[in-house]
Amino acid sequence: MADGYAGASLADRVEGELRNGITRGIWQPGELLPAEGELATRFEVSRTVVREAISRLRAAGLVETRRGRGSSVLARPAAQDFTGSLGTVRSRHDRLQMLELRLGIEVEAAALAAVRRTDAALDAIDAALRRLAAVRTGASAAVDADFAFHRAVAAATDNRFYLDLLDTLGAPAITRPYAGPEDHDPVHFEQVLSEHRRIRDSIGAADALGASAAMRTHLNASRARFLEA
Repeated sequence: MADGYAGASLADRVEGELRNGITRGIWQPGELLPAEGELATRFEVSRTVVREAISRLRAAGLVETRRGRGSSVLARPAAQDFTGSLGTVRSRHDRLQMLELRLGIEVEAAALAAVRRTDAALDAIDAALRRLAAVRTGASAAVDADFAFHRAVAAATDNRFYLDLLDTLGAPAITRPYAGPEDHDPVHFEQVLSEHRRIRDSIGAADALGASAAMRTHLNASRARFLEA
């Protein structure tokens, strides 16, 4: 089995499965986990991967291991705070996964916004779009304006949970970095602006399918630009 990132991914998967089993009460506190060989067979990984996963659970205080006895459950893991996860978004892989999350959220949000938006909500989307269009230099200003547009779309759904989730993600969710004041790329900027305008126009026309398609196109294009960067 390959070492490095692939091995780390397998250990992540096994650790997650074991955590999930402990959370759901499949293994109660004080109960032994299956033997390494059994877990390796179950998850179709090497014993090395299983040991790494159990080592992580042990470091988290969820299991203890005794020689000749195996690993027993100490406690159920506490619910994870999503905001804590956001603080760990650093790598290229993390940012691509953030875009996947946004696709799952914002495509449906755009469709709901097209159906439910009020005149005031559309005015807020227009104001955010004008703010974005006015940006010509400065990465920070562009990111903030871009996020304001997506936040306005979430607000237009009339579902507070969409807005709460966008606020939790915050401006760092805008994955594609904008050019700085010294190397502003007008072609890239106009492409981004055009994508936002198509989203706005579909919402304004109460076209739910068009709005969701425009949002999907925009986020997929953001992913492509990020991969090219």
